Amino acid sequence: MSDTPSAAGSRLTHIGASGEAHMVDVGEKAETVRTAVAEGSVRMQPATLAMILEGNARKGDVLGTARIAGIMAAKKAHELIPLCHPLLLTKVSVDIEADPDLPGLRVQALARVTGKTGVEMEALTAASVACLTIYDMAKAVDRAMVISEIRLVSKTGGKSGDYQSGA
Repeated sequence: MSDTPSAAGSRLTHIGASGEAHMVDVGEKAETVRTAVAEGSVRMQPATLAMILEGNARKGDVLGTARIAGIMAAKKAHELIPLCHPLLLTKVSVDIEADPDLPGLRVQALARVTGKTGVEMEALTAASVACLTIYDMAKAVDRAMVISEIRLVSKTGGKSGDYQSGA
């Protein structure tokens, strides 16, 4: 099956010749160490940020719970994203920092594997779910929070090589 070219001229690996979605066969690929870093942010009222940082949220430890949720989500990315391969992740970390200029929290997730396919989706899933968990745990006091800037920051390994975002 040939792959359908995308607007950028590269090939969409999950689309077959007839336009049908399919899971990519990675069986012949070499195992390499692959790492991806993704990030996101949750903008909120300054009082909400203070409440979270002081540990006064009614639901408990917002930052610790968001970290665990992000790690768990990375491990389940293949269950959430239809054509994503299940991976034996060797590392997942989620770091959350306050940014008074937002005001809010910035989330950064790292995923690593030694395998035949990348871990971008796992890192992006971790960052997304950590942000969603922050929202869930603080929504009782600030429903106007905004989750944004979910993006891939960098990736290493694999046939396509390394990527570093320009922003």
